[in-house]
Amino acid sequence: MTHFSEPSAEERLAGHQVGESSDRPDVPGEADGAAAAGESTPAAEEGSQSATPPGGTGETPEQMAARLQELTADLQRLQAEYVNYKRRVDRDRELVLQNAKFSILSALLPVLDDVDRAREHEELSGGFKAIAESLERIVAGEGLIKFGASGDPFDPRVHEALMHSLSPDVSTTTCDKVVQAGYQFGDRVVRPALVTVVDPDVPSPDTHPSTTDS
Repeated sequence: MTHFSEPSAEERLAGHQVGESSDRPDVPGEADGAAAAGESTPAAEEGSQSATPPGGTGETPEQMAARLQELTADLQRLQAEYVNYKRRVDRDRELVLQNAKFSILSALLPVLDDVDRAREHEELSGGFKAIAESLERIVAGEGLIKFGASGDPFDPRVHEALMHSLSPDVSTTTCDKVVQAGYQFGDRVVRPALVTVVDPDVPSPDTHPSTTDS
């Protein structure tokens, strides 16, 4: 048979205190304080966020307007630089094209001179005539202009005089005979025309013998 000893007075007192602490209800004040402490941080963050202007940059409307004006000025400057750059590129491209045409057309001048000599000697006929006329149309379409004809006023900028003569039939220096035609491409003279020139022959004033009384 098993015997159980009764607990002592100290053990009974300790067990009574443990039961009271486990059965103690929650204190409302303490829970509310903890909840209030836990909610204080989001409220502070919400207040700080509401103080920031719309857009989140922290700039005043005046600062935003000044920055917008500065960015607009930068954009306008970049646009102007691009327009100027495009103009320079287009101008350089056109200059390269014109120089290439000038070189090619200059190389064709001896062929055009042969065509002129053949036409002068009435040797331009048949298929050769058709080819020559086609060549002249092509170079004219590319901007090569032929000049120099008998009777044109002499212009030292586009004519080169080979010989001078006098004639009372002209009132100004005039081209008499075109030895070699000249050509012009745009504002540039590819080759001056070789011509003979007639200058006006101004007669000297008539001199009458002086008479004396006898």
